[in-house]
Amino acid sequence: MNDNLNVNDSAPGDSNDDLNAYEILAEFERYLRFERDLSPHTVRAYLSDVTALLDQLNGRLEGLDIGELRAWLADQHGAGKARATLARRTACVRTFTAYCHRRGWLAGDPGLLLGSAKAPRPLPAVLDQKQAQTVLNAPPSTGDPKDLRDQAILELLYATGVRVGELCALDVDDVDRDRHVIRVLGKGRKERSVPFGIPALRALDRWCINGRPIWVRERSGPALFLGVRGGRIDAGTVRRVVHARLAETEGTPDMGPHGLRHTAATHLLEGGADLRSVQELLGHASLNTTQIYTHVSIDRLRTAYRQAHPRA
Repeated sequence: MNDNLNVNDSAPGDSNDDLNAYEILAEFERYLRFERDLSPHTVRAYLSDVTALLDQLNGRLEGLDIGELRAWLADQHGAGKARATLARRTACVRTFTAYCHRRGWLAGDPGLLLGSAKAPRPLPAVLDQKQAQTVLNAPPSTGDPKDLRDQAILELLYATGVRVGELCALDVDDVDRDRHVIRVLGKGRKERSVPFGIPALRALDRWCINGRPIWVRERSGPALFLGVRGGRIDAGTVRRVVHARLAETEGTPDMGPHGLRHTAATHLLEGGADLRSVQELLGHASLNTTQIYTHVSIDRLRTAYRQAHPRA
């Protein structure tokens, strides 16, 4: 990337010093991390997109307008980028130009004129209730800490629908055994309480009483779930646990922790839970995000109707 990015600092209150591309990206990264509080994955994706845009502009913000933005996105489309990728890059560009305008690096905000690309939202794969029961009804544990931990992870993921990152961040004190709830720190550092049932409580007790003490080390701290070396468990390990258990169960679709989250939400709605309650449990900021699970339930209902009704 050209590192001679010159920005016209002509806005009132700003200095006239030129900023190079690395400084622009560093400032934007700080904004995304500390003001927007976006996840590290999203920050990396946004910085990659902005770098690609600046490369298209030969490392300069001067002259950036709606025509340039549309041309850049058109090139992405012509290169065969997926609609989901284009939607993310559109959102990134709009965030970037708005930030640059506020800092006085752009006289106007061309991103305001950029339409929002809609990414398709395919229905998520989920387990049916019989499959979920089969997956969770594991053979009797030998008492091995890994077996106890893995069973507790699966039970809690299905019982609560928490995100994998939320599960990994749980501490021992986040579990309220008397009230059957866990305290979760979700996106945007928003805290919520999520209930769980008796099977998850029993699995957690077996892990915490008979498994965790064997693996705990000084470096373990308060982490609820541990790796074999005593450190806090990571998302990759949780994903392997879920994939491995599903692979052992014939006829189940391959999915990771997010698939169990989809499954939990779908089964809640099928059991009569209202959409607002499911939104709160999952920690969705918008009800629109939760509504996809109603589509899953309707799709299942339609399938059952076709199979069972004589005049379907």
